[in-house]
Amino acid sequence: MNIVLIGSGNIATHLGKAFTDAGHHVAQVYSRTLANANALANVLSAQAIDNLAQLDPKADLYLLAVSDSAIAKLAQNLPNDLEGTIAHCSGATDVEVLKDFKNHGVIYPVQSFSKHKELDLNHTPIGIEGNNEKSDQVLLQLAREISDNTFACNSQQRLALHVSAVFANNFSNALFQLSFDLLKEHNLPFDLIRPIIQATAEKVQNHEPRQVQTGPAARNDKTTMVTHFNFLSPHPDWQLIYQKISDLIIKTRENNSEN
Repeated sequence: MNIVLIGSGNIATHLGKAFTDAGHHVAQVYSRTLANANALANVLSAQAIDNLAQLDPKADLYLLAVSDSAIAKLAQNLPNDLEGTIAHCSGATDVEVLKDFKNHGVIYPVQSFSKHKELDLNHTPIGIEGNNEKSDQVLLQLAREISDNTFACNSQQRLALHVSAVFANNFSNALFQLSFDLLKEHNLPFDLIRPIIQATAEKVQNHEPRQVQTGPAARNDKTTMVTHFNFLSPHPDWQLIYQKISDLIIKTRENNSEN
């Protein structure tokens, strides 16, 4: 399959390498900045371009691997003579943004991408949505060649998955940073809580999260929660986070006991 990557960032880098390793040919890499296109194109033995008019009109797939905010405008500026399937990689962008193209869809890897961190996509869930049977087949075949965990989903399901990933990944990482800052403030290393972070992540691999919820809010230990809240008084924003999440845990525990 001949593939054109429209974008040269984190997700374009990882998918481009995965496609190449699976035996596909990345023909072109587009970026508004030619130096960025060149950096990835050199890795993939592709042509670097910085003008959409230079896109090969006969490629099998054009993958918009760019930020969500850039997808609609890029789609509007694509040449109208492209023969292949047009797809984006976003979890939060509706497939309808590509409706002007006969064959279009989404290939959404449920993963966090960092350009300079190696990533094995073999077991990464990849959601597929196509506007017709041809698009479904093209995207599903490609996804199956880089991952053993592929599935069909519509735009609402994909959005639910993306929001869930933000809660589980982005928000938890922000809380890790809060913990890091709090420990540093009191001359303690973050290494002291790495084991509990790992243990928590391991528990939810085999249990529903609420089944393994622990801590003062889970046991409704008001004395400890007040002590924690007062301790955080130099940081009102941290207090608010502590209170909101504690309330959520308490509410979840109460709902669980009713069921």
